[in-house]
Amino acid sequence: MSTAARFSRRIFSGIQLTKVSHLGNYFGAIKQWIVLQQNDDAKCLFSIVDLHSITIPHYDPKELRGKIELMTASLLACGVRPNTLFLQSMVPEHGQLCWLFSCISTMNKMYHFPQFKEKTAKTTETPLGIYLYPILQAADVLLYKSTHVPVGEDQLPHINLIKDIAQTFNKRQKIRASSSDSVRYFGVGSTTFVSCTPNEMA
Repeated sequence: MSTAARFSRRIFSGIQLTKVSHLGNYFGAIKQWIVLQQNDDAKCLFSIVDLHSITIPHYDPKELRGKIELMTASLLACGVRPNTLFLQSMVPEHGQLCWLFSCISTMNKMYHFPQFKEKTAKTTETPLGIYLYPILQAADVLLYKSTHVPVGEDQLPHINLIKDIAQTFNKRQKIRASSSDSVRYFGVGSTTFVSCTPNEMA
């Protein structure tokens, strides 16, 4: 039986690297991951998104490796299942798909992200990785044909961009998605879930 047939939902979520896992990590992501992985109808894909972490200017590669080890140990200690967890940089397709998406995206759209304005306000030289950050997020989600993504309200602009990129890519590649498919938002506690059509990026 295929994976698609066994699971009605494919849930993707990523976590940024910090020196140690803190309460914000736990209540913002980890606690939800532990609950979500209990669902028999869901395939959970949880990622330590280290490629996103190196967009920080002057990051220390040695310190980054240490953070990866600490985050992995913290997640496993909290109860996240090993078979749901992976390191983003170990899957080269994330970067490859990000490049394809960057070729159909525009700088004008990137300028409108609040996070972009915050990150560039205090510097005169903005790394290109900052511009590509939302596009890499789109690659993270669409690479696995994710059907559900747990996000906070502040991430909804990014989710809208993911939908837009998927539609643009499908149009360019002449991939037809079902007219019944749509992005649906629904709230669970303080978290907003977005359901991306599984036919997008077919």
